Amino acid sequence: MSLKVVHLNTYEGNGGAGRACLRLNDALNASGAESSVMVYFQFKESSRTGTFSKSKFQKARAIFNILSERYLSKSVVKKGLKTPFSLQWFGTSVINHPAVKEADIIHLHWINHGFLSPKFLAQLDELEKPIVWTFHDSNAFTGGCHVRYSCENYYKECGFCPLLKMSGKDDLSHKTWLRKKKAYSELNCHIVAPSNWMAKSIKLSSLMGFREVTVIPNTIETSIFKPYVKAEAKKILKISPDKFVLMSGFMPSKDDKHKGTSYLIDALNDLSTRPGIVKENIELIIFGNKPNAEMPQFPFKTTFLGTVHNDEHLAKCYSAADAFITPSLEDNLPNTVMESLACATPVVAFKTGGIPDMVRHLENGYLAEYESSEDLATGMEWLYHEDQGHEIQKEARKTILSQFSETVIAEKHLLLYQTLLDLQPK
Repeated sequence: MSLKVVHLNTYEGNGGAGRACLRLNDALNASGAESSVMVYFQFKESSRTGTFSKSKFQKARAIFNILSERYLSKSVVKKGLKTPFSLQWFGTSVINHPAVKEADIIHLHWINHGFLSPKFLAQLDELEKPIVWTFHDSNAFTGGCHVRYSCENYYKECGFCPLLKMSGKDDLSHKTWLRKKKAYSELNCHIVAPSNWMAKSIKLSSLMGFREVTVIPNTIETSIFKPYVKAEAKKILKISPDKFVLMSGFMPSKDDKHKGTSYLIDALNDLSTRPGIVKENIELIIFGNKPNAEMPQFPFKTTFLGTVHNDEHLAKCYSAADAFITPSLEDNLPNTVMESLACATPVVAFKTGGIPDMVRHLENGYLAEYESSEDLATGMEWLYHEDQGHEIQKEARKTILSQFSETVIAEKHLLLYQTLLDLQPK
């Protein structure tokens, strides 16, 4: 009999966690496991996942929970701050659902937005099954924030939260921390950290520091995200094959600290003024931008692709680029970096989060000093002038095949699952 695994995530395919969850599910099924995904809410009917919100009443309740959680959480955070924060006051019980009851392994992913509050998380322990929890951001071990930056309050008991309007010793972050502490004392689970950075952060936390943590990266569809001939890929995007193409992902507002947009703009402006850089030879591609969103002025000719829904076409877009630039200031194991490398496109990024697990400096990309727009520009300049571009591209693809392919990551998960099952009382 094959191993039955059920993955729990709030949404299907939304955001990095949703995509990572579906990719792992596919990889496990291809490796002989019986794996399925259950989500709290589906925006449209799907054959890829089951849902806990099937009936009209369940859907209405889920929408209420999701919206209440999102708007109440926003209302307590200081105005102008875009750092995600969750109160986790709302939740739902899933322990009586057949998909959960019949599974050998329960694998949790991103469970915010009114899905599994601390109380309902603890309830899962009643099933006496191994529980694995992949942390796609920092929320599980903080008093509410999903992105920590330099805040170290999670080392203790949170409180004095820099995000909250009403901050103090006993503020909402501390109260949330206490609720999580109580729930976690009743929950036996094994943590998976997709990056070494995330594993170190977990070990420093007061909530989860004592737990067993295994570092297993996310995976990617290597048969979809693959290299195409650059000249041909550029033609598809109506770009001259002679142009040096820079590509970057979603462009939020310039104030969005998490994505580091202002550093990208400064780096591009810096690059455009450097000796030996011919502005007319460089084009910029931006994907994921929202329609009608206010876009900053760029010093190079820029094409806005909007949201690219088709992965095969997205792979061609990555292949058309000579460098993928991500100015993110804190990221666990960004999918865009993995996708770009899989398409043999080198990455220029800050030395932060889980990015150094994928990008090897001057081998398959460039790791710039944290928050240095000047060094980010130097990374782009290096690739612009680099004679060994083909070798760097080959190294990018090789990194993904050897360390992040479906087979490699599925095997690591299956080994962990079996180890946990062997430890179960007979």
